[in-house]
Amino acid sequence: MSRIARAETSRISFATSSRLLLAIAGAASLAACAQAPVGRQKADLAGASRQAAVERPHRVAALHPRPISRARVPHGDAKQTASHGIASFYSDTETASGERFDRNELTAAHPTLPFGTKLRVTDTNSGRFVTVRVNDRGPYVRGRVVDITPSAAEALGMVDKGITNVRLEVVQ
Repeated sequence: MSRIARAETSRISFATSSRLLLAIAGAASLAACAQAPVGRQKADLAGASRQAAVERPHRVAALHPRPISRARVPHGDAKQTASHGIASFYSDTETASGERFDRNELTAAHPTLPFGTKLRVTDTNSGRFVTVRVNDRGPYVRGRVVDITPSAAEALGMVDKGITNVRLEVVQ
C-alpha cells in the first residue's frame, strides 16, 4: 500500500472513530436522562399529596376554590354589589392570614376577597346583619359563600341552625 493510501485510510478511520465516540457519548447522556428518576419523583409526590390529604383535607380543597356569583358593577361605583349563598360558622386554631383564630372576634373566611376586607353579612330570612373582617380562606363546601366566627353567628342568630342563607356586601 502506498503512503498516500495509508494516510487516507487512517484519516477515514479517525473520522469514523470520532463519530462512533460521539454517538456513544450521546447515547450515554440520553441513558442518564432515563425515566426511572422521573417515575421515582412521581411516586414521591403521590405519597406526599396522599399524606397532605389525610392530615389537612380542607387545605387540599384550597387549591381549587369555587368562585361566588357576583352581579356586574359599573366602574363608577366604589362599592361592589351583593352576592348570595349559604353561610356557616367554624372554629379553627390558625387562619390563612397568619392570625390566631379568635372565636370572639367578628371575622370570616372567604375564598377570594383580600384579607382585611369588611363584609356586611345579612341573614335573608330574618334581616339581621353583622359586619365582619375577612382574615381566612374558605369555606370549602360546595354552595357556601362564607364561614363566620361563632360570635358573628350569634349576632345573626344562626347558632342553632348551623347554616343560613345570606347576602354579602363589601363595606368601604
